[in-house]
Amino acid sequence: MALNSDLKYSLLAEFYEKIEKTTSRIAMTEYLVSLFKKTPTDVIDKVIYLTQGKLRPDYEGVELGIAEKLAMRAIAKALAISISEVEKEYNRSGDIGLTVQNLMQKRRATSILDYFGAPSGLHPLTVSKVYDTLVRVAKASGVGAQETKINLLISLLKDASPNEAKYILRIVTGKLRLGIADMTILDALSIAFTGTKSAREIIERAYNVHPDLGYIAKVLATKGIEGVKDIRIKVGIPVLPMLAERLNDPVEILKKLGGECLAEYKYDGERVQVHKDGNRVLLFSRRLENITHHYPDVVEYMLRDLDCEKCIVEGEIVAVDLNTGDMLPFQDLMHRRRKYDVKRAMEEYPVNVYLFDILFVDGEELIEKPLPERRKYLEKIVKPTEEVKIAVSKRVDNPNDLMLFFEQAVSMGCEGIMCKSTLKNSIYQMGARGWLWIKFKRDYQYEMTDTVDLVVIGAFHGRGRRAGTYGALLMAAYSPEEDAFKTVCKVGSGFTDEDLEQLPKLLEPYKIPHRHPRVISKMDADIWFVPAIVLEIIGAEITLSPLHTCALNKIERGVGLAIRFPRFTGRYRFDKKAEQATTEEELIEMYKSQKKTKVMA
Repeated sequence: MALNSDLKYSLLAEFYEKIEKTTSRIAMTEYLVSLFKKTPTDVIDKVIYLTQGKLRPDYEGVELGIAEKLAMRAIAKALAISISEVEKEYNRSGDIGLTVQNLMQKRRATSILDYFGAPSGLHPLTVSKVYDTLVRVAKASGVGAQETKINLLISLLKDASPNEAKYILRIVTGKLRLGIADMTILDALSIAFTGTKSAREIIERAYNVHPDLGYIAKVLATKGIEGVKDIRIKVGIPVLPMLAERLNDPVEILKKLGGECLAEYKYDGERVQVHKDGNRVLLFSRRLENITHHYPDVVEYMLRDLDCEKCIVEGEIVAVDLNTGDMLPFQDLMHRRRKYDVKRAMEEYPVNVYLFDILFVDGEELIEKPLPERRKYLEKIVKPTEEVKIAVSKRVDNPNDLMLFFEQAVSMGCEGIMCKSTLKNSIYQMGARGWLWIKFKRDYQYEMTDTVDLVVIGAFHGRGRRAGTYGALLMAAYSPEEDAFKTVCKVGSGFTDEDLEQLPKLLEPYKIPHRHPRVISKMDADIWFVPAIVLEIIGAEITLSPLHTCALNKIERGVGLAIRFPRFTGRYRFDKKAEQATTEEELIEMYKSQKKTKVMA
């Protein structure tokens, strides 16, 4: 291994050029092995980061923030040419790296001295010089930040060869284009530092618990493979999340999982890895991005509801409708990804957190423990509240119960269910997709092809912006055989501000102090009405539900029908009496039609 404390950047650029031209993964790995062997220990981490086209691991969120327009300004100033000349070359090449390379080559071809009046290579660039300057570019902020970034880039371009400049500009604009996967770098590190790929498994395990290739390489270079073996889970450093396989046959799922599984709601939200260290909480996405600033409310919930000093737990953040208590689809949650006005997003899109696993608690790693044991640890430290709960789950050992639990999950607004092994080998497989977790989701998509006309039989008090009016209405279908109204959904979406203002006045004449005797409901509404007002409703689909009474026990024992993600179309059916609303039998036929769609798919 090289002993010098730094590496010429020209050497790195030469390797990039070779890697860029090859179409062979084997050749790419060989080039990387050769590069790593030539790289001094002091800068091995910097070489890794630059080769990845970044400055730090993703979870630290360090961004260079250089748009191509800004890069063009730096090129123009460095070469003392017009911005239009740079744009013309860029339009021709379509690559900011080739643009600066071509312009520098043209410039140098017209002069014995380089365009700065100094012999070329007077201040040869090193990896440290390039890396440290780019870190300063990334950190530049506030008034004058753009000019600071441009001047720092110019300082690099002054000492760069055309080839070096090409890769510097590609790195700063996020377009290095080498296409080197993390797994390829792991292979190359294993060969370069141990002489064989046999150590790859050990290195990859370290990467799974500490996904920072620069850090892994530095440890490997300074402490050898034994040092890598000592790398452990650390609160504040995200672990690569476990992945799942996918099946849609309950029989096959249970067969894969040894005849029994822990079936768990698969919530339609954003998967989150929560790291709590005393009074500090960090939130990481499935892609290991730091998303803490998007969810300040979740941070507060975790500080309040996790009874541990240090721990790492996993869960799902789900948007909720405060008026109905219903879970909202993933698209609604994405409004929380605003960079600005987070407070407003919190108010408009409140969230709940459903925790489903624990990887570390107060000094103890739990990833090698089977799922049932991890679940006990999780239950011990979570204090369930309205906002934080443990994911709904059930031990299942037969296909019928699994299918029923699946339908129940879907009726509650979930995507489906996760079926997880409970055997002794049910460890947490970091970064792996294995048959310990199996995703059971619908393998078809559809929406209700027709609207339904439902009767308002109850209401729930509004909260937040809807305080003083109704937050949601309890809707029912009609059963002619029983001359009764049976619940099928709570609807809180689709209402305009004008609707919300008018509804209390419209329903006031029908308000009664108790549930109407012709209403069959498992739910307790805040306000009850005589069945009279009919509204037109549309939804995503009709599902089985243990909460609603429409078609109760007529399709599956213990469950009725519900409309998933219902919303008001805006149409009041004043032309219809309550008894002319959509019937229970009509909804049963609509549900069966959907089942046929599934079979055909």
